[in-house]
Amino acid sequence: MARLGLDDAQVRRDRQLDGIAPADFSEALARGVAVLRAFGEGERLTLADLARRLGLPRATVRRAVVTLVHLGYVAAEGRTFALTPRVLELAATFLRANPVSTILQPACERVAAELGEACAAAVLDGGDAVMIARAVPHQLLAVGHGVGYRVPALHSALGRVLLANLPESALDARLAAVPEPERIRAAVASAGARGWAYVAHEVEPGFHSVAVPVRRWDGSVIAALNIGCGVSRRDRESMLGEVLDRLRSTTDELREQLI
Repeated sequence: MARLGLDDAQVRRDRQLDGIAPADFSEALARGVAVLRAFGEGERLTLADLARRLGLPRATVRRAVVTLVHLGYVAAEGRTFALTPRVLELAATFLRANPVSTILQPACERVAAELGEACAAAVLDGGDAVMIARAVPHQLLAVGHGVGYRVPALHSALGRVLLANLPESALDARLAAVPEPERIRAAVASAGARGWAYVAHEVEPGFHSVAVPVRRWDGSVIAALNIGCGVSRRDRESMLGEVLDRLRSTTDELREQLI
């Protein structure tokens, strides 16, 4: 996310390159969205915290926060602020309007119930793979995160499956500032050639996952489907055997439904 308070001239140049006229861009709206995105999971932040995190003047942040409190997206408690459940309305609107999510959610639930492991579907968003459907089997403790959770695309099985279907120039841009770009490029190329990706210990120590592309009827990749779990629950052979086979059969079943 751009730090809107730093080097405003560069930010404006970037917008112009994207074809956005200065008069058509709302700075106030952009800063309001930046405030919403600044909160981490379960965090309560002061105005000073937000100002430092965003690189914006405290007075600017205060106007955005006061507006968001009035609209019900942020709640105040003393000198600190936190997101309210109303922010979920924004995600819910996307999920209801996205036919891919409505088809993939039941599929994730079936696979999770059958294999006893968390199953998720994701799409690319910037440098991340963001989950648009997820199911966790019935167990005492649910491991991981739900819809909307992000993992770094370059270092996750979900992300590498999705990156393998980007144009070469788009992949080059994502690798430009990454340590060991050739290693990751090779991993992405391998995911594209094999039709699946396996990653262990990169997103989280002690965790591994396998992912496959979700293709619509014409062969276009529109998402990725994965199973992830602790390495102590399943070994690599199981992930690349039973789990991978189930993911592949699931995406084959879904293909004709994804128009």
